Amino acid sequence: MTQVASISQQIWDMKYRLKTGDGEPVDKTIEDSWRRVARALATEEKDSALWEDRFADAMMDFKVLPAGRILSGAGTERRVTLFNCFVMGNIPDDMAGIFEHLKEAALTMQQGGGIGYDFSTLRPKGAPVKGVGADASGPLSFMDVWDAMCRTIMSAGSRRGAMMATMRCDHPDIEAFIDAKREAGRLRMFNLSVLVTDAFMLAVKEGTSWELTFNGTTYKSLPARELWNKIMRATYAYAEPGVIFIDRINRLNNLWYCEDIHATNPCGEQPLPPYGVCLLGSVNLARLVEHPFEDGAALDLDKLDRLVRTAVRMMDNVIDVSNYPLEQHRHEAQAKRRIGLGITGLADALILCGARYGGAAAIRLTETWMAALRRSAYLASVELAKEKGSFPLYDAEKYLAGETVRSLDADVIEAIKAHGIRNALLTSIAPTGTISLFADNVSSGLEPVFSFTYSRAVLQKDGTRREEEVSDYAYRLFRRLKGDNAPLPSCFVDAQSLTPGDHVVMQAAVQKYVDSSISKTINVPESIDFESFRDVYQQAYDLGCKGCTTYRPNDVTGSVLEVKPDTAKEKAAEAEPELPLEKTRVRHSDPFEAGGIVHLTQPLDRPEALPGSTYKVRWPDSDHAMYITLNDIIQDGRRRPFEVFINSKNMEHFAWTVALTRMISAVFRRGGDVAFVVEELKAVFDPRGGQWVGGRYVPSLLAAIGEVIERHMIAIGFLPDPKAARDPVEARDDRWGEGRQVVNMEGTRLRHCPKCNQPALLRSEGCDTCTSCGYSKCG
Repeated sequence: MTQVASISQQIWDMKYRLKTGDGEPVDKTIEDSWRRVARALATEEKDSALWEDRFADAMMDFKVLPAGRILSGAGTERRVTLFNCFVMGNIPDDMAGIFEHLKEAALTMQQGGGIGYDFSTLRPKGAPVKGVGADASGPLSFMDVWDAMCRTIMSAGSRRGAMMATMRCDHPDIEAFIDAKREAGRLRMFNLSVLVTDAFMLAVKEGTSWELTFNGTTYKSLPARELWNKIMRATYAYAEPGVIFIDRINRLNNLWYCEDIHATNPCGEQPLPPYGVCLLGSVNLARLVEHPFEDGAALDLDKLDRLVRTAVRMMDNVIDVSNYPLEQHRHEAQAKRRIGLGITGLADALILCGARYGGAAAIRLTETWMAALRRSAYLASVELAKEKGSFPLYDAEKYLAGETVRSLDADVIEAIKAHGIRNALLTSIAPTGTISLFADNVSSGLEPVFSFTYSRAVLQKDGTRREEEVSDYAYRLFRRLKGDNAPLPSCFVDAQSLTPGDHVVMQAAVQKYVDSSISKTINVPESIDFESFRDVYQQAYDLGCKGCTTYRPNDVTGSVLEVKPDTAKEKAAEAEPELPLEKTRVRHSDPFEAGGIVHLTQPLDRPEALPGSTYKVRWPDSDHAMYITLNDIIQDGRRRPFEVFINSKNMEHFAWTVALTRMISAVFRRGGDVAFVVEELKAVFDPRGGQWVGGRYVPSLLAAIGEVIERHMIAIGFLPDPKAARDPVEARDDRWGEGRQVVNMEGTRLRHCPKCNQPALLRSEGCDTCTSCGYSKCG
């Protein structure tokens, strides 16, 4: 029987376990669920018993993860679709057609599908409506109607319907579309993305004007950069809209010759034509790494090949056994046999191999793995074509002329020429938030680990709640292999410690080997300034991505994480009597006492002469070293820092170094718990990326200064030396260097879930996922 974390067992029980109408379990174990799915999908095979065993074995130990719709619906005889992704038909610009499409949307979501719509087909607000003597209310007013409908439809299982709304960058209402979510609570059931054309990106680059038109009529002209800046300001302020590089999507589409795409599914990994559908599945890379945390750690490419070939066959069978909300969906699915096989657990797999997410080694490994997956998927589809025939709309000459197909290995192209291919498109990277929690809490999709540990409150039968630690798969495996006290290697980085560039280069590396698209959220800290943020979409375009989405905590959508207070220590502090000179605990990476610290109401007087030390800091970005002088004062027989001076020949940093000198010195002269200065400086992450200094990764120049101040405080005895009390947490030059732990291992506290009201809601890939009850919602 599969042994998994408590959270994984709970997710299975609530979302994927087959039960009777009275709630009695039909699936007794997780293996029973896999067997149920395998049996249902094997009915399309001549030797169904053979393939049932192979499908079940592929899913065993979470190696292959069909999407949630398949896990919860296959073999249940329920009238639900096994497909995740739908794009609905083109909305006609008339009232009867608009509400007919609203009905289609409701029927689709009722069966469990997330949908995408392009609202660019509707005339702009204020445009004349001939025959009725009125002005059009515009596409946003109808989006409000869709939003209200979606709120009333419960999708299959326990998750609300999700929608994507797109609008072309040249539509006259595009500015209102960009600002739509500025109003808190509006269009909450939608994700919003702007369809960005190559012509617009060229206009932005060249600084030319841009016309907003509809049906040949120009409504407004404005500088392209002004509109682009409006997009960036909006996504910085409230995380929407995303961008979809629609010309690139259509140019690289394997089906360029028979379809036109202008919308995606809710999370963006599937650009689809009108009534287009796609099912999803993932190979769990974290389960395929041999010799984790050793010098010989590597992904088993032979096992990957076998699993991919089995997964392609499984997913191809889903097309024939699934129900469909509309007959148009069935026709699209069977005419093109599109599937979206991708990955999950990438970040964990990289950690197991000692590679830091976003680094050169991680990019190299990721490209190797993705190239192998793509090759195996296409060859598997060729084998299926030999056995069962190519997809009905296969046109050998046109298909092989496609830009993406021409980028395949030569022998793969020759195989397609000789035998055809079963599935028009094969690869996609989906959001796998809940599935990844189910799979023993591996990292989600291609996302970095969001948090290595956090606490969740588990409801007990007596109504009380018990605190339970939830930990990431790679973190848990490291602790089991290396021990609870072993310092974490530098490859353990989470989403909060990465730069936007780290995210984008990883997305671009994966996109090279994905014929569809990718669901990816670039999480950035609330503290990032706009200048450091504004180029993230441009970088995604330049590196070949098909779209981009960001998330920065904000007043409209809320914060993702907040530090969980150390409540036990705070209560103990509250119980201590107040003294005239109150002793204060030092907040540090491990809390410990720093005796003899006092709060002062007046700054200390400066003596004529002070003892001190000067430290030299070299930062790779600068041609000149920085010199940090720390002077101390002797008080009550104890030495404490009094002032700091920061000097360098590099004038680039002059203003902020002067400001830093004055502010830190002022804090030091006030007395009290001044160790927090160290913590604040070391917590600063440069959005452009840190540097490797002396074999260690330092996230910013300010963090380097913080480390110097900390070292000085330890040297003078103001702070205890943590090395005397615990293992050192210092990085080394070797592959498994023990890097500074960049996550709060005491746990994190997330937003409250609207279903279970637990602080367990995280934002990833455009969706909210509750790590306590499994609730999820996109939009």
